[in-house]
Amino acid sequence: MLETELRPRGPYSLALTVRWYGDATRMVREGLVTAAVPGGVAQAWQRPDGRIVLRGESEEAIERLRFSLAMDDDHTPFLRRFAGDPLIGEATRRLRGLRQSRVSTVTHALLRAFCGQLIESKRARHLEARIVRAATPSVAGSALHAPPTAASFASLAPAALRAHGLHARRAAALVRLCRASDPERLRALPTEAAARYLERERGLGPWSAGVVCLEGLGRPERGLIGDLGLIKLVSALRGRRAEAWETEELLAPYGEWAGLASVYLLKGWGLGLVRAA
Repeated sequence: MLETELRPRGPYSLALTVRWYGDATRMVREGLVTAAVPGGVAQAWQRPDGRIVLRGESEEAIERLRFSLAMDDDHTPFLRRFAGDPLIGEATRRLRGLRQSRVSTVTHALLRAFCGQLIESKRARHLEARIVRAATPSVAGSALHAPPTAASFASLAPAALRAHGLHARRAAALVRLCRASDPERLRALPTEAAARYLERERGLGPWSAGVVCLEGLGRPERGLIGDLGLIKLVSALRGRRAEAWETEELLAPYGEWAGLASVYLLKGWGLGLVRAA
């Protein structure tokens, strides 16, 4: 096992960042993150002085976990710019170490986007976990499974994904995308180009593009337009049932930080730090 110790750039809390981190490929137990990533299994924990210890079976595994934990993406400019914001100002002060965690492959983010369309997050995560466990091998000595890649789904018939609960059209779209090209190539594209490519595909839209950009590519500028939680927040703010397009208005003031603002709005509202008065 290889081991390294690093100090994250800017304010960083591993506990906050991985609070909603667990899935079929990774888990958190008493502050210890364990993840199956390309390159093997890797672990991370935070020392009292703020430094993060990373341990992995290979350098690639360590780097993938480092990306997944968003350790190098200093969001200090976001915290400073919106400290006085009437909606997320308190959340930026109370949750200042929070960053959006990521999955280790773009294909996994794509699966997450398909699973999360128009259903509650808890049901979506259960659906995602079932599909990952069915489509990828288990990791020896643990309850984890390898993260999905394009090959994981390109060889499947859409009916196989449908059998695990994914809507037929979404299953067909996921298989088609993975057969056409490796989603990992989106890493080489600018954010807007990657989002446009995704939104042109049948079965995907602005929310799905936001999920892939934020959790698969690590791009904080693409907001979660149409997110059910944000629709509920806008509804509470405006005192009526809001439409999906109104979440774009909600996120517009945050500009190039719209993706991270989505995270702070959702987490902050859930914790009572965003008040819909």
